[in-house]
Amino acid sequence: MVLSGRLQNRIIAALGVIVFVFASCNNETQQPKELPKVVEAPRLPTPDFNADSAYACIKAQVDFGPRIPGTKAHAKCADYLVAKLKSYGLQVTVQNGTVKTYDGKQFVLKNIIAEYKPDLSNRTLLTAHWDTRPWADLDSIKKDKPFDGANDGGSGVAVLVELARQLGISKIEKGIDIILFDIEDYGQQSSRTEPQQEDTWCLGSQYWARNPHKPGYFANYGILLDMVGGKNAVFPKEGTSVAYASGIVDKVWGVAAQMGYGKFFTNDITGETTDDHLYINTLANLKCIDIVHYEVAKRNYPYFHHAHSDNMDVIDKNTLKMVGQLLLEVLFTEK
Repeated sequence: MVLSGRLQNRIIAALGVIVFVFASCNNETQQPKELPKVVEAPRLPTPDFNADSAYACIKAQVDFGPRIPGTKAHAKCADYLVAKLKSYGLQVTVQNGTVKTYDGKQFVLKNIIAEYKPDLSNRTLLTAHWDTRPWADLDSIKKDKPFDGANDGGSGVAVLVELARQLGISKIEKGIDIILFDIEDYGQQSSRTEPQQEDTWCLGSQYWARNPHKPGYFANYGILLDMVGGKNAVFPKEGTSVAYASGIVDKVWGVAAQMGYGKFFTNDITGETTDDHLYINTLANLKCIDIVHYEVAKRNYPYFHHAHSDNMDVIDKNTLKMVGQLLLEVLFTEK
């Protein structure tokens, strides 16, 4: 059979259309549309933690005298800390609440809450306690007299106050809350005949965990500082932190190792302890860890714990620098 010239032309034209369509489809398959690129904001450089500033803040607290609830020194120190944090541009409130201590006394606590960029929902919680124990009950002399609390109370507060200063300078786009808890150290100590009464400690954090400063408050994680200024301080992985927030422990200790601090932030794991982070985990349901000086070989806190020797003589700027720089590195390097 022989096709006419007109029909041949139509067939050739139809075949051309088919080839063009097939080629176009095939070309689209081989060359997908390019997706828009996600451009991340450049990371701000990590600030340089100023240990001299932190040391001066400890000295200022100690100079008020022991910060025992209900005393003039306690009230004056609270005013000082509020003014300091406000001066760095943070939004500061004082949470008041009436609590009863194990010996039947009532106090109006002062939890000092400083919010950096309070409008941001993505938040990190940093805490310490600012009160001091009323008695040096673990000392061998003057067990019923108060002590300075330079390290136990003063050091953690000072690191966070200096960190607040750095936040105000850097303008990092993160929501960060600093809470200085009151009446942490007015608990009933254990004895040979009676175990430690856990819930008599950390009254400020217990109160806040049940009554957060904002309804439904949430933070991605929290870090508690306790006794972070002592000479030759070593920070093992604290047991309660590992039990409730092991991922946060690994994250922070991993950053410490990268910074060359592995000798001081060791992989030893202590027993579970009672500190403010316990109630943040169990009552507020927020993952929180504790960076605390503990001597694993002695299975105890350092020799000046709840003793008159907890004064400015035990404070080391190198330790303050290490802990403060670590916190800044964690905050400034995470996405």
